[in-house]
Amino acid sequence: MNNQVVLETLQREELDILLMFRDFCARYGLEWFLESGSCLGAIRHQGFIPWDDDVDVSMLRPDYERFLELAEDGLPEGYSLHVYRNTDGYPAMFAKIYRDGTVFRTRETTEAGCAQGIFIDIFPYDALLPAGGARDRQCRNAQLWKSISFLYHAPSITVPDRGLKGAAERLACRMAHGLVRALFRRDDIVRRWERSINSGSGNPRASEWALLMGQRVRVFSYDDLFPTRLVPFAGHQLPVPRDTNKYLERLYGEWGRLPDPEDRKTHLPLEIVFSDGSAWES
Repeated sequence: MNNQVVLETLQREELDILLMFRDFCARYGLEWFLESGSCLGAIRHQGFIPWDDDVDVSMLRPDYERFLELAEDGLPEGYSLHVYRNTDGYPAMFAKIYRDGTVFRTRETTEAGCAQGIFIDIFPYDALLPAGGARDRQCRNAQLWKSISFLYHAPSITVPDRGLKGAAERLACRMAHGLVRALFRRDDIVRRWERSINSGSGNPRASEWALLMGQRVRVFSYDDLFPTRLVPFAGHQLPVPRDTNKYLERLYGEWGRLPDPEDRKTHLPLEIVFSDGSAWES
């Protein structure tokens, strides 16, 4: 099977997980929206970005925590919830839903000892503290402990740059991996992350919110995100943030312009095993 067939098959598997997630959230009245590239794909392509190989969704922290509680043992047969505390080698401070019986193996998951299936990502948006020094520390510490977790679990880290700068960043990550393993225990890292996010209280509709484990912290008001609106995605109607243009501009700038062909990259893993048993290796 060639790479295009692999990508299309993977997208179908991910869409199945996404639709199960949609139905589960509707059953319990949980609000969510398509995040990042999945939102961009919905608006620009009415589905997946043609070269994209993942699905991202987001929820505000209260609905996210409620989702975790319900989904721990409540997902339909064939699907499972994975978070830091229930999955060996899992480095992320957000949740994934795996399709059971599948494999999505990367260099990072292999090094971390994390048996990963085909998945979708579920991100929590946290309420920010009032603008000023306390908020700056909240965002800075959240980013710090997110990075430490990934460094703890694997020496091979995806870095933002290419060429010599990217090579230097990867080398630095390998060196930092050993230092982090010597200084911290896994349970300490998640406790410090949870303390650092310091998710605010009070009226959520009056709060500002951010995805604290993103590469950059971008701040949105409640009214930027909700009420969500439905748009076409791969033949289905799925929710996106209310002010979608503002949301996408903050993430991508001129989001309507297609990237140059050389930048349209699919990041397939080392190995995929699909739900029908067919397999592919890079």
